[in-house]
Amino acid sequence: MQEIFNIFVKSIFVDNMVFAYFLGMCSYLAVSKTVNTSVGLGLAVVFVLGITVPVDYLLNDYILKPGALVWLDAGFADVDLSFLSFILFIAIIASMVQLVEMVVEKFSPALYSSLGIFLPLIAVNCAILGGSLFMQEREYQSLAQATSFGLGSGVGWFLAIVGIAAIREKIRYSNVPAPLRGLGITFIITGLMGIAFMSFLGIKL
Repeated sequence: MQEIFNIFVKSIFVDNMVFAYFLGMCSYLAVSKTVNTSVGLGLAVVFVLGITVPVDYLLNDYILKPGALVWLDAGFADVDLSFLSFILFIAIIASMVQLVEMVVEKFSPALYSSLGIFLPLIAVNCAILGGSLFMQEREYQSLAQATSFGLGSGVGWFLAIVGIAAIREKIRYSNVPAPLRGLGITFIITGLMGIAFMSFLGIKL
């Protein structure tokens, strides 16, 4: 249980998708103009990562990795389908994103309209695919660990986009030099937030 909690905390603060690996930056920069839309997209990313990472873990553990098909028959012990990882991971991600898109459109048309093209683009958000690939690379030992990592990565991305959105709302009323307005000051603040998150490297888990 402690290991699962450690993975969750580490994926939020130490291995933050935005500030440690700079994944998902396109949506992070484009949608973070208001807190409301950032919260909506952030929750969608948490949901998609929380579902796709454990599903991809099961897919990898029982079908894709070398010898995974031994549960079918001992003759499949030498079969290696890991070359299909990208295709199948993306297919699962796309199906989950489609589900999220339909739910948001049904229950929150205003949020669906404000998110625009960036909601379906979660399917090609590199933070989502990165979560599944990191899970595969780190070889988590259980479904609970993979789920903890997926949810933690989503929460970390959620905190990042909501944090930058709150700051961007405030600096509208600040005297920002004209050449830095918009994405310029956003990149600077993102860099400073990344440095701030580096302080979590000292956490002993």
